[in-house]
Amino acid sequence: MKNIFTIIFRLTVACLLAGLVMGTAFVLTNKAKKNNLHVNEQKVMLSLLGYSAKNPAPEAVAMHEVYRYLVGEGESLTMGYLLPLQDGTFDFVTIDLEGGFLARNPVDISAEKAVDAGERNQAIVAAIGADKPVRYADQTIVVTNGGKRMAYLLPGRFPGFKTFITAMLAVDQNFSILGLEIMEHEEDPGLGGEIVQNYFKNQFKGKPLETVKKLDVVKMPLPEEYLKGLEAEKNGLSAEEVTRIQEQYKESDIYALTGATISSRSVTNGVKGMVKKFAYRLAILDRVLDEQHIAVPF
Repeated sequence: MKNIFTIIFRLTVACLLAGLVMGTAFVLTNKAKKNNLHVNEQKVMLSLLGYSAKNPAPEAVAMHEVYRYLVGEGESLTMGYLLPLQDGTFDFVTIDLEGGFLARNPVDISAEKAVDAGERNQAIVAAIGADKPVRYADQTIVVTNGGKRMAYLLPGRFPGFKTFITAMLAVDQNFSILGLEIMEHEEDPGLGGEIVQNYFKNQFKGKPLETVKKLDVVKMPLPEEYLKGLEAEKNGLSAEEVTRIQEQYKESDIYALTGATISSRSVTNGVKGMVKKFAYRLAILDRVLDEQHIAVPF
């Protein structure tokens, strides 16, 4: 009997030690994974804005993260925005679905902690009360240069042919598309998987809001000149030549990938929905910020 207890004790200790080692390893690797994802996202965002290692962003360029939530108000829903203020603090501004201002609550959180979803949600609930359930909706990064808005970065997720496609979209102050990057997808290799290629995703670049609103997909071969312009770096085209080609085709629909019309249409509809909804919501938010004299850094 004594030997049995000894064996049980040793096994228990071994399991506890193994769990401790595995838990510690998970915490460390998960933290490193999150950091790598953050670094990769930063590179993508800067690239969409036209910056690179050879052409770094000026020090005057800053990124301000705005988080949108759905808030329960009795039996109805409202929209809530966690906003950075000019003095470095945060407010949670609630707006009804018709665009009317409802409330403004200070949120006790730092910019570093606001990046963490758990910390952010906890701080918002503490600010508005636990009786109002909140659900995260999406995020917008407002890009400024010297305090003036220059662009918006829109992380998005929409249905693809198989599962969801995760994308990052950049638009300028007038909501014309600056660039598109596909972050994650599970489309078929050689078919829908080609959505990551420049000759597809660069078709969105330069398209103005009015074109995006009615954007469709056409099942036709890409014109040879357009194809060269979409793969400008590969073909060694000058910036002037690329601009000319982009201007020529900026009103065109999206040319579908061969054998992957569904994936092509999924990305097109996803991008179109992201831009249209953002433009509509931003107009409402800007009006509320102006009417309520809420001083944000953008």
